[in-house]
Amino acid sequence: MSLNTTHIRTSHAGSLPRTPALLAANKVKEADGATAEFELLLQESVVDVVARQQAAGIDIVNDGEFGHAMSTAVDYGAWWSYSFARMGGLELDADQKWALDPVESTPGNIALTGFVHRRDRTIFAEAYNDPASGIFSAGAKLFPKCTGPLTYTGHDAVASDIKNLTTGMARAGVEEGFVAALSPGSASRISNEHYATEEEFIYACADVLREEYTAVINAGLTLQIDDPSIAENWDQITPAPSIEDYLKFTQIRVEALNYALRGLPQDQIRFHLCWGSWHGPHTTDLPFPELVDTMLNINAGSYSFEAANVRHEHEWKIWQDTKLPEGKSIVPGVVSHATNVVEHPQLVADRIERFASVVGRESIIASTDCGLGGRVHPQIAAAKLAALGEGAALASSRLWK
Repeated sequence: MSLNTTHIRTSHAGSLPRTPALLAANKVKEADGATAEFELLLQESVVDVVARQQAAGIDIVNDGEFGHAMSTAVDYGAWWSYSFARMGGLELDADQKWALDPVESTPGNIALTGFVHRRDRTIFAEAYNDPASGIFSAGAKLFPKCTGPLTYTGHDAVASDIKNLTTGMARAGVEEGFVAALSPGSASRISNEHYATEEEFIYACADVLREEYTAVINAGLTLQIDDPSIAENWDQITPAPSIEDYLKFTQIRVEALNYALRGLPQDQIRFHLCWGSWHGPHTTDLPFPELVDTMLNINAGSYSFEAANVRHEHEWKIWQDTKLPEGKSIVPGVVSHATNVVEHPQLVADRIERFASVVGRESIIASTDCGLGGRVHPQIAAAKLAALGEGAALASSRLWK
């Protein structure tokens, strides 16, 4: 991830809407397994989505996360659940304790409560439980639990991700591409019935996921680490912990991620932090100023974070007092996944220029807050990417006069 020299480069957070044909094929694959016809459709779909990113003015493209299977148009969890098919040592969890069990934390001893007991969800229970509210769609899929030693079984799958993306890049004439992969901290948010401690489980996830990280980097691509757990876990602890306790709890996850990334080139690694992509109120999000130093302790060359939605846009100001390490860049969201309103290119340019005023024009890659796939309609997602490209071009014309 080099620094800008002639213009503000653009990217996005990863997930893009799947086509109806790919959604239908994924559903068949879930039941019957992959076929040669499926693999061909997947590659053609990736080639197409790379070309559409380039046409929208996106400089650093990806495969739309099409290798992270979605079988429904609305899916907030494919960024996470894809990993289950790439790990051994898991089996389906009929009890779903990770989601349903209430867990009370105490000072100095905090743990995640069940997903359905998140504090934002509890405060706005009526809205969350109203299917017409548009807030949340959890789906009905069972999650797994860990019942044995974790192993990585995704070698063929990540090889397919890499091949499909590089094929699309070559056909479109695009030079920079990235592949998203799960963090150990996020991967470990399922029930563990094998490892003796939570820390041991997190580090086991790190050992396994390192194989995926290494494959992406060895292919010459940028690795994006998806890790909502760093910020999002705050809302999943009841009652709300002290900042000190939470950062201590989070530091284990940071150290495990750095362990998984050890020896890998930081200039091929970018880290994605977010507060969860569901369309809820997010009133219990932990403010970014409490997390920015923790984020910068992660061994990455660039840092992606939400900066366009209405809970976090004001936090751009933290960069007035936070020193970005030399040679590194930020990848702020300047287009939101959380609204159907398409941002005006002028607003996108204004957001970019705010960041340029505090970290310098060379250190910004303009992006989306989170993935657009599974969260907004494909037509709206395409318009948002176009607005991102147009806004970055407008900002560039002002910043490189």
